[in-house]
Amino acid sequence: MKTAINNLIFDLGAVLIDWNPRYLYRQLFESEEGMEHFLEKVCTPAWNEEQDGGREIRVADALLIDRFPEYKAEILAFYGRWPEMLGGDISGTVTILEDLKSRGQHGLYALTNWSAETWPKAVERFDFLNWFDGILVSGQEKMRKPDPRIYAAICEKYKLHPAHTLFIDDNQRNIQAAQNFGLQTIHFTTAETLAEELNKLL
Repeated sequence: MKTAINNLIFDLGAVLIDWNPRYLYRQLFESEEGMEHFLEKVCTPAWNEEQDGGREIRVADALLIDRFPEYKAEILAFYGRWPEMLGGDISGTVTILEDLKSRGQHGLYALTNWSAETWPKAVERFDFLNWFDGILVSGQEKMRKPDPRIYAAICEKYKLHPAHTLFIDDNQRNIQAAQNFGLQTIHFTTAETLAEELNKLL
Protein backbone atom coordinates (compact mmCIF):
# COMPACT_ATOMS: atom_id res chain seq x y z
CA MET A 1 0.00 0.00 0.00
CA LYS A 2 1.39 3.39 -1.08
CA THR A 3 2.10 6.08 1.48
CA ALA A 4 -0.41 8.95 1.38
CA ILE A 5 0.57 11.82 -0.92
CA ASN A 6 0.41 15.34 0.48
CA ASN A 7 2.43 17.19 -2.17
CA LEU A 8 3.20 16.93 -5.88
CA ILE A 9 6.33 18.16 -7.65
CA PHE A 10 6.08 18.70 -11.42
CA ASP A 11 8.88 18.92 -13.93
CA LEU A 12 8.15 21.66 -16.49
CA GLY A 13 9.87 21.02 -19.84
CA ALA A 14 8.10 18.29 -21.85
CA VAL A 15 5.56 17.89 -19.04
CA LEU A 16 3.85 21.28 -18.85
CA ILE A 17 5.85 23.33 -21.36
CA ASP A 18 6.62 22.34 -24.95
CA TRP A 19 10.24 23.43 -25.53
CA ASN A 20 12.18 22.28 -28.56
CA PRO A 21 15.15 24.03 -30.25
CA ARG A 22 13.98 22.65 -33.59
CA TYR A 23 11.14 25.18 -33.61
CA LEU A 24 13.82 27.83 -34.06
CA TYR A 25 16.49 26.01 -36.03
CA ARG A 26 14.18 24.82 -38.78
CA GLN A 27 14.07 28.52 -39.69
CA LEU A 28 17.87 28.77 -39.76
CA PHE A 29 18.92 25.61 -41.60
CA GLU A 30 17.95 24.64 -45.12
CA SER A 31 17.89 20.92 -44.33
CA GLU A 32 16.89 18.69 -41.43
CA GLU A 33 20.28 17.00 -41.73
CA GLY A 34 22.14 20.28 -41.25
CA MET A 35 19.98 21.20 -38.28
CA GLU A 36 20.37 17.82 -36.60
CA HIS A 37 24.14 17.89 -37.10
CA PHE A 38 24.28 21.30 -35.43
CA LEU A 39 22.14 20.21 -32.46
CA GLU A 40 24.10 16.98 -32.07
CA LYS A 41 27.64 18.36 -32.47
CA VAL A 42 27.52 22.09 -31.63
CA CYS A 43 24.66 23.29 -29.40
CA THR A 44 24.30 19.88 -27.81
CA PRO A 45 21.97 18.84 -24.98
CA ALA A 46 25.01 18.44 -22.71
CA TRP A 47 26.12 22.02 -23.48
CA ASN A 48 22.62 23.35 -22.77
CA GLU A 49 22.44 21.42 -19.49
CA GLU A 50 25.46 23.32 -18.20
CA GLN A 51 23.42 26.54 -18.42
CA ASP A 52 20.64 24.73 -16.55
CA GLY A 53 23.27 24.08 -13.89
CA GLY A 54 24.16 27.75 -13.55
CA ARG A 55 26.77 28.50 -16.23
CA GLU A 56 26.33 31.99 -17.67
CA ILE A 57 25.09 32.24 -21.24
CA ARG A 58 27.91 34.60 -22.27
CA VAL A 59 30.45 32.01 -21.13
CA ALA A 60 28.61 29.20 -22.92
CA ASP A 61 28.39 31.19 -26.16
CA ALA A 62 32.07 32.13 -26.09
CA LEU A 63 33.08 28.51 -25.50
CA LEU A 64 31.27 27.29 -28.62
CA ILE A 65 32.16 30.23 -30.84
CA ASP A 66 35.82 29.57 -30.08
CA ARG A 67 35.40 25.94 -31.17
CA PHE A 68 32.96 26.48 -34.05
CA PRO A 69 33.46 30.01 -35.41
CA GLU A 70 31.70 29.08 -38.66
CA TYR A 71 28.48 28.66 -36.64
CA LYS A 72 28.71 31.92 -34.68
CA ALA A 73 25.33 33.29 -35.82
CA GLU A 74 23.55 30.00 -35.14
CA ILE A 75 25.18 29.65 -31.70
CA LEU A 76 24.17 33.16 -30.67
CA ALA A 77 20.62 32.46 -31.85
CA PHE A 78 20.21 29.68 -29.28
CA TYR A 79 19.70 32.14 -26.44
CA GLY A 80 19.29 35.29 -28.49
CA ARG A 81 16.10 33.87 -30.02
CA TRP A 82 15.33 31.44 -27.21
CA PRO A 83 11.59 32.30 -26.92
CA GLU A 84 11.12 30.93 -30.45
CA MET A 85 11.92 27.47 -29.06
CA LEU A 86 8.77 27.56 -26.94
CA GLY A 87 5.88 25.79 -28.62
CA GLY A 88 3.40 26.68 -25.87
CA ASP A 89 1.95 24.83 -22.94
CA ILE A 90 1.02 21.14 -22.94
CA SER A 91 -2.68 21.72 -22.48
CA GLY A 92 -3.66 18.30 -21.15
CA THR A 93 -1.15 18.49 -18.31
CA VAL A 94 -2.03 22.10 -17.55
CA THR A 95 -5.66 20.99 -17.21
CA ILE A 96 -4.57 18.36 -14.67
CA LEU A 97 -2.62 21.00 -12.74
CA GLU A 98 -5.60 23.34 -12.82
CA ASP A 99 -7.88 20.61 -11.46
CA LEU A 100 -5.45 19.82 -8.64
CA LYS A 101 -5.20 23.52 -7.80
CA SER A 102 -8.98 23.92 -7.71
CA ARG A 103 -9.36 20.96 -5.35
CA GLY A 104 -6.85 22.48 -2.96
CA GLN A 105 -6.01 19.15 -1.33
CA HIS A 106 -2.32 18.95 -2.20
CA GLY A 107 0.68 21.24 -2.19
CA LEU A 108 1.84 21.89 -5.75
CA TYR A 109 5.50 22.53 -6.59
CA ALA A 110 7.79 22.55 -9.61
CA LEU A 111 11.40 21.42 -9.95
CA THR A 112 12.91 22.36 -13.28
CA ASN A 113 16.24 22.20 -15.06
CA TRP A 114 16.22 25.71 -16.51
CA SER A 115 18.72 28.50 -17.07
CA ALA A 116 18.39 31.29 -14.54
CA GLU A 117 18.75 33.81 -17.37
CA THR A 118 15.90 32.48 -19.51
CA TRP A 119 13.60 31.68 -16.58
CA PRO A 120 12.05 35.18 -16.36
CA LYS A 121 10.89 34.84 -19.98
CA ALA A 122 9.04 31.63 -19.09
CA VAL A 123 7.39 33.25 -16.06
CA GLU A 124 6.26 36.12 -18.26
CA ARG A 125 4.72 33.79 -20.84
CA PHE A 126 3.08 31.02 -18.80
CA ASP A 127 0.46 32.20 -16.30
CA PHE A 128 0.02 28.73 -14.81
CA LEU A 129 3.46 29.02 -13.21
CA ASN A 130 1.75 31.26 -10.66
CA TRP A 131 -0.42 28.33 -9.54
CA PHE A 132 2.46 26.60 -7.81
CA ASP A 133 3.09 26.94 -4.10
CA GLY A 134 6.81 27.01 -4.86
CA ILE A 135 9.26 26.49 -7.72
CA LEU A 136 12.93 25.53 -7.60
CA VAL A 137 14.95 26.48 -10.71
CA SER A 138 18.21 24.62 -11.24
CA GLY A 139 20.05 27.57 -12.78
CA GLN A 140 19.34 29.65 -9.70
CA GLU A 141 20.44 26.84 -7.38
CA LYS A 142 23.63 26.10 -9.40
CA MET A 143 22.77 22.39 -9.51
CA ARG A 144 20.40 20.31 -11.60
CA LYS A 145 18.54 17.05 -11.75
CA PRO A 146 19.52 14.23 -11.30
CA ASP A 147 21.88 15.54 -8.61
CA PRO A 148 20.34 14.25 -5.36
CA ARG A 149 21.13 17.58 -3.70
CA ILE A 150 18.45 19.35 -5.71
CA TYR A 151 15.75 16.97 -4.46
CA ALA A 152 16.97 17.62 -0.94
CA ALA A 153 16.94 21.36 -1.63
CA ILE A 154 13.29 21.53 -2.70
CA CYS A 155 12.17 19.33 0.18
CA GLU A 156 14.11 21.42 2.68
CA LYS A 157 12.97 24.76 1.26
CA TYR A 158 9.28 23.90 1.23
CA LYS A 159 9.23 21.48 4.18
CA LEU A 160 8.21 18.46 2.08
CA HIS A 161 8.45 14.91 3.40
CA PRO A 162 9.85 12.78 0.53
CA ALA A 163 7.74 9.70 1.32
CA HIS A 164 4.58 11.83 1.14
CA THR A 165 5.60 13.67 -2.02
CA LEU A 166 4.99 12.61 -5.64
CA PHE A 167 7.50 13.66 -8.31
CA ILE A 168 6.48 13.78 -12.00
CA ASP A 169 9.14 13.98 -14.74
CA ASP A 170 9.55 12.81 -18.35
CA ASN A 171 13.22 11.92 -17.89
CA GLN A 172 13.82 8.41 -16.56
CA ARG A 173 17.24 9.43 -15.24
CA ASN A 174 15.60 12.08 -13.06
CA ILE A 175 12.88 9.67 -11.97
CA GLN A 176 15.44 7.09 -10.84
CA ALA A 177 17.34 9.68 -8.84
CA ALA A 178 14.12 10.86 -7.21
CA GLN A 179 13.22 7.29 -6.28
CA ASN A 180 16.67 6.79 -4.78
CA PHE A 181 16.13 9.95 -2.74
CA GLY A 182 12.86 8.57 -1.38
CA LEU A 183 10.21 10.37 -3.41
CA GLN A 184 7.21 8.65 -4.93
CA THR A 185 7.32 9.04 -8.71
CA ILE A 186 5.43 8.93 -11.99
CA HIS A 187 7.40 8.75 -15.23
CA PHE A 188 5.48 11.14 -17.50
CA THR A 189 4.65 10.02 -21.03
CA THR A 190 1.27 11.63 -21.86
CA ALA A 191 -1.30 13.72 -20.06
CA GLU A 192 -3.83 10.93 -20.46
CA THR A 193 -1.72 8.31 -18.72
CA LEU A 194 -0.75 10.82 -16.03
CA ALA A 195 -4.43 11.46 -15.29
CA GLU A 196 -5.04 7.71 -15.01
CA GLU A 197 -2.13 7.20 -12.63
CA LEU A 198 -3.08 10.16 -10.47
CA ASN A 199 -6.63 8.86 -10.17
CA LYS A 200 -5.20 5.65 -8.68
CA LEU A 201 -2.89 7.42 -6.26
CA LEU A 202 -4.79 10.48 -5.01
